[in-house]
Amino acid sequence: MRAVVLVGGFGTRLRPLTLTRPKQMLPIVGTPMIERVVRSLAAHGVTDAVLSMGYRPDAFLDAYPDGTCAGVKLQYAVEPEPLDTAGAVRFAATHAGIDDTFLVVNGDVLTDLDVLALWELHQERSAEGTIALTPVDDPSRYGVVPIDEKGQVTAFVEKPKPGTAPTNWINAGTYVLEPSVLDRIPSGRKVSIERETFPAMVADGALYAMPSDAYWVDAGTPGTYAEAQLDLVDGLRGEPEPAVDHKVVVSASAVVDHSVVMAGVTIGDDAVIRDSVILPGARLDPRVFIDGSVIGAGARVGEGAVLSGMTVIGDGYEVRAGAHLDGARLPEEG
Repeated sequence: MRAVVLVGGFGTRLRPLTLTRPKQMLPIVGTPMIERVVRSLAAHGVTDAVLSMGYRPDAFLDAYPDGTCAGVKLQYAVEPEPLDTAGAVRFAATHAGIDDTFLVVNGDVLTDLDVLALWELHQERSAEGTIALTPVDDPSRYGVVPIDEKGQVTAFVEKPKPGTAPTNWINAGTYVLEPSVLDRIPSGRKVSIERETFPAMVADGALYAMPSDAYWVDAGTPGTYAEAQLDLVDGLRGEPEPAVDHKVVVSASAVVDHSVVMAGVTIGDDAVIRDSVILPGARLDPRVFIDGSVIGAGARVGEGAVLSGMTVIGDGYEVRAGAHLDGARLPEEG
């Protein structure tokens, strides 16, 4: 089983964390996001994966120099220019010589989806494409996918206006596709799989879908990036993972409550960390208060600073002592 993993985006929603690396190389409780995605694919029988890359491809090459990740053989397809979702799939699959049924996954989605069940439904329906669906409270941010009783997709509504969606089941970012889908995607320009390719397949009666209420999170925003990690330490995806790495120096008077603290972090006297994520090597000086925020790798938060409201501090940035930040993103671009 072969898969195309889409990792070429600029990670705009996660800036400033993605100013220095692609979002799929950000750690999720100490393990790179891409590694968790690929490990999940391997558990369902995927043996080969093609990374469809664009932004900072060297980060992946440097991390996996032997061309393997979580036991899966990697190939790299670096887009010469951004080609959007369908264009990226076509470019990567063609580059890798894929000529049989294959998987496509978004590299920033963390899920416990039963990929084999999706694959089997695809085969049973003799579909050209089969997509996984997940329910959400607000479908206006996503591609909404109504289906009939056989699972055939009847429409594909990309990001409907609030209150107008025909269902709350959305495109979950995992697809099983036949190679014939590649012929539907024009070369040499940007093509959206959600806005062009899938609607054309719906019109031809060639697209099916499988609803699943398995765990699913799009980890592409600071809030969901933190949520995905707290879910792991809370045990929502099996055995709870350690929230605080053993290579962390925490003052005896500090309080770390419901937070992920990665290797090499130091936390000073009387600091309070709640509902937050602290990336490797960060330094939190005495009496800082961090609530519902994300601190980048190697960053420093000065003494007595207060950070809240999903403040995001980029790698290596220094927050001045006594600063009060609510919903800030530092450094600011430009």
